[in-house]
Amino acid sequence: MTSDTRAKSLKARITELMDGLTVSERKVSSVLLADYPYGGLVTIQELAKRSRVSAPSITRFIAKLGFAGYQDFQRHLIGELKERELSPIELKLTEAPASGSHFLEDYTRRLIGQMEFMAQNIPPQQFEKVCALVSDPSRDIYILGGRVTDSIALLLSIHLRQIRSRIYHMPANPEVWPEYVLRMRKQDVVILFDLRRYQPNLARLAHIVAKKRQASVIAVTDKWLSPIATHAAHVFPLPVELATAWDTQICLVALVEAMIVRVSEANWSATRKRIESWDAIRFELSDNSQDREEGPDED
Repeated sequence: MTSDTRAKSLKARITELMDGLTVSERKVSSVLLADYPYGGLVTIQELAKRSRVSAPSITRFIAKLGFAGYQDFQRHLIGELKERELSPIELKLTEAPASGSHFLEDYTRRLIGQMEFMAQNIPPQQFEKVCALVSDPSRDIYILGGRVTDSIALLLSIHLRQIRSRIYHMPANPEVWPEYVLRMRKQDVVILFDLRRYQPNLARLAHIVAKKRQASVIAVTDKWLSPIATHAAHVFPLPVELATAWDTQICLVALVEAMIVRVSEANWSATRKRIESWDAIRFELSDNSQDREEGPDED
């Protein structure tokens, strides 16, 4: 690597290259950024396993970053570790609750820390590319989550339906999935949510969608990567740990809400027209509409 490239954080370098990365390389970059810099301090075989790609794919990715080999890449990471101090986010995630701190206050701080970590580690180019896919009116959008995350999938679908047409929230019952899969075309997008204690049938669905229907799978998962990531064109590995018995889904909600706003603004005039028409029909169907049309009872 040149001296100018070495002066940059590796994280910044990966972000700059994101648009030119292959699907396999984006999976590796997602794993590295989700646990930066420690995710790159494992063996090449372990990194390949976590990324669900081959070891040669890791080697090609490292070369694209400008390193002579995997050892050179790891030496650079170790150098960054020696130079930097822990960020406030990292300190917060590892510290014990302050003495006398109220639980809700401490818990909220941890949530904020995780959301800031997410915002800093999702490459802006990837977020924009996914939002552009979802905004494209020529594409049908299919959405589904796991046992717990399907409520977030439903949240996304409810809002996207008001923004554009052909949004499908797939039912939880896999017996009816074939109906949706058979509709899918190459240009369509399938957004799948799956956190640890992964749901095996979602991975099988992702495989069928990507390989047989050739639709683009968007995987929203955690840093350990659901098996759906193997078949995904884009992967969002989100932080879920709070050092409690329960994982948090706050980052999933934040990502979904950001997507909703970004997609709605892609063509605001069309979005506004659809929302106005949507609300007009809702009003006609409401009890208040009927009361106004009939008017007050006469004596």
